[in-house]
Amino acid sequence: MLYYLADLSDSISLLNVFRYITFRAGGAFLTALIFGFLFGRPLIETLRLRQGRGQPIRTDGPEGHIVAKAGTPTMGGLLILSALLVSTLIWARLDNGFVWLVMFVTFGFGLIGFADDYAKVKKYTHAGVPGRIRLAAGFAIALIAGAWAMYLHPADLSGDLAFPVFKRYLLNLGVFFVPFAMFVIVGAANAVNLTDGLDGLAIMPVMIAAASLGIIAYVVGRVDFTDYLGLHFVPGTGEITIFVAALIGGGLGFLWYNAPPAAVFMGDTGSLALGGALGAIAVATKHEIVLAIIGGLFVVEALSVIIQVAYYKRTKKRVFLMAPIHHHFEKLGWAEPQIVIRFWIISLILAMIGLATLKLR
Repeated sequence: MLYYLADLSDSISLLNVFRYITFRAGGAFLTALIFGFLFGRPLIETLRLRQGRGQPIRTDGPEGHIVAKAGTPTMGGLLILSALLVSTLIWARLDNGFVWLVMFVTFGFGLIGFADDYAKVKKYTHAGVPGRIRLAAGFAIALIAGAWAMYLHPADLSGDLAFPVFKRYLLNLGVFFVPFAMFVIVGAANAVNLTDGLDGLAIMPVMIAAASLGIIAYVVGRVDFTDYLGLHFVPGTGEITIFVAALIGGGLGFLWYNAPPAAVFMGDTGSLALGGALGAIAVATKHEIVLAIIGGLFVVEALSVIIQVAYYKRTKKRVFLMAPIHHHFEKLGWAEPQIVIRFWIISLILAMIGLATLKLR
């Protein structure tokens, strides 16, 4: 919205700063952060009053959670999404298709998560919305997003899969790019959802991954940078940086209240939405494979569940003491803050490796 003030720069030269993505990204970050600080506490109190007993705590989980986390409200993702929506609408170019694509996926998955959280709280059960319905809705959103991305991509890249390190190699998937994009988006959403099991565990790796993808979006959207680095130019993706900055600002505002011991959980409302956002940004920027590196922590968390379930069905034995894998380390005796901070460090390392692929060509 504020971008259009730049049209008045002929009269007021200072307004020309609104043309710059970096300036507006800073504004988006601060707006979302302040929003989170201002409305975080009132939202938490509202959720606590409306939810009563808070999020149901699984009795088959780590024993300490039953006492320590009982009564904590969920749906804290509403704080992140509200800050993200307000800040993006204020600072982003609203004529940019990629911004609306990423917003569509984020808030579409946010609605799925909200419905699931609402069902859990209302019935005070872990069941929520049946998994098949959640997956079907997620794939429907991702189907639209995949086709939308193909439409927005340049003709010479539409339907192509780019690879890190290999400078010019593209694999043309044609119409099969859409189901591939669906897998990336739905997989990212559910991987982040599985990671969200300890106070502060998911939000910081999400922000680290988002920051990395924001850098990629900015670089891929500039022809001078792509020529220098040997990347594929995707015009318009730079504007996604505004969205990412807002996500990080809102995420930090949420983390203020989610840091151990958490005053609120993000719930599926937040984790599905943020995971979907990461997948959508990766699809938009043609960096789906790099997402698997940057978001390697989420991949490991998801794989730990898949391996545990598959192995148990086959042998009636377990590979991990408990899945997802962060609970395995809890069972080994690691303190919750120890697990969270070490996983943050791993996320940062993986993000640096993922960003390094921009230069290794």
